[in-house]
Amino acid sequence: MTEQNELIFDPQLIRRFDINGPRYTSYPTADRFVEAFNADALKHWLAKRAIGGVSKPLSLYFHIPFCNTICYYCACNKIITKDHGRSAKYLKYLAKEIAMQAACLEGSRQVTQLHLGGGTPTFLSHDEMRELMASVREHFTLVPNGEYSIEVDPRKVDFDTVKLLAELGFNRMSVGVQDFAEDVQQAVNRIQSFDETKLVIDAARANGFKSVSMDLIYGLPKQNVISFNRTLEQVLEISPDRISLYSYAHLPGLFKPQRRIFMSDMPTPDTKLQLLQLGIRRLTEAGYVYIGMDHFAKPNDELTIAQRQGRLHRNFQGYSTQAECDLLAFGVSAIGKIGPVYAQNVKTLDEYYDALDRDELPVLRGIELTADDLLRRAIIQALMCHFELSMQSIEIAHLINFREYFAEELADLKEMEKAGLVKIDGDWISVQPGGRLLVRGIAMVFDRYLRADRERARYSRVI
Repeated sequence: MTEQNELIFDPQLIRRFDINGPRYTSYPTADRFVEAFNADALKHWLAKRAIGGVSKPLSLYFHIPFCNTICYYCACNKIITKDHGRSAKYLKYLAKEIAMQAACLEGSRQVTQLHLGGGTPTFLSHDEMRELMASVREHFTLVPNGEYSIEVDPRKVDFDTVKLLAELGFNRMSVGVQDFAEDVQQAVNRIQSFDETKLVIDAARANGFKSVSMDLIYGLPKQNVISFNRTLEQVLEISPDRISLYSYAHLPGLFKPQRRIFMSDMPTPDTKLQLLQLGIRRLTEAGYVYIGMDHFAKPNDELTIAQRQGRLHRNFQGYSTQAECDLLAFGVSAIGKIGPVYAQNVKTLDEYYDALDRDELPVLRGIELTADDLLRRAIIQALMCHFELSMQSIEIAHLINFREYFAEELADLKEMEKAGLVKIDGDWISVQPGGRLLVRGIAMVFDRYLRADRERARYSRVI
């Protein structure tokens, strides 16, 4: 059997199987949610959390949509402003949503994981950050040694801010970099020096942060192999605990800021593959372990250990060690998961404020998973997190005959098996080293919604 995280970069396989597909931070994916699932449905499931006297620990997500400046590549739900009056108002409504969800909630209020995303959470002033965390602690108990993380823009953060974050309980940090090359930074409107990035990460380590992650993107305008190699050298000099190496998805029809990027500046598909190959080689040679998708971590990192022990999980923040949590989500566009349901909030500030003014939870849409959804979610999780699947364990957990239930899917996997992406051996489906980078495409075989709907243009490409 191959090493779990062994990775083979095969350009021919990638060109052949690089298709558009979901990232599977949830299954079913958010585009399958329905508006028939409303605030009443979410309240119902919040109240059912403790049925049978057992309730899972909680993970909390807060979406802070504000940014000082616009990054042209960005596809997040964000609001560009320098007006802190807007964030002050938002926090008041966020506090109301926290109180309303907490009032509906049955069972444990113990939180083992918390994440602030955006936008730019560090847009908030020191007093606003204190105010938000006070609202959280008023309604929930953050357990000692939980995972409390925040996304940080180094351009707007100094040592004192990092010190405050540590005092408020944060112990993990994700730092956006994308690329250190000046011409690339100008092309995407994100000017950020190596020194200010290193200062923030040094501050995190000095203040006891357990893990620091850095985000890079390949496929950006003006990128080339020589300049990207220099960026990788600088990243390795900082030596973060985790590195995310994301593929840039250029979808200007969907994301307006991307229209400011010139197509003439974009690397060719071959260059983009070379950038990925270079990134994988440099990171693995430096000792980072390939976790899956676009994530790398040091051998002693909690993600690597969780994968080794079969405990790795995938959610809306990517890979996680917290598999058994119910996820409560707060703020515009945020997505939560309670038991067998997902719920997503409205996407604009006006809708968010209007719903809360009516004393309604600001739910836009959601979905209650069927037995088939839960079954397929378990399969996709196993493939995405562990690169292997025991048919027998699925049969025991879901009371099915795997080969009968998934006869069509297993037939579709035959082409991938011939190409060396997967191996079907007895009761095991194993993603081979040459198929690891294409695991999204393998998981798509088990997506019932995609099998019925072959329209995939709305998704980014796998590579």
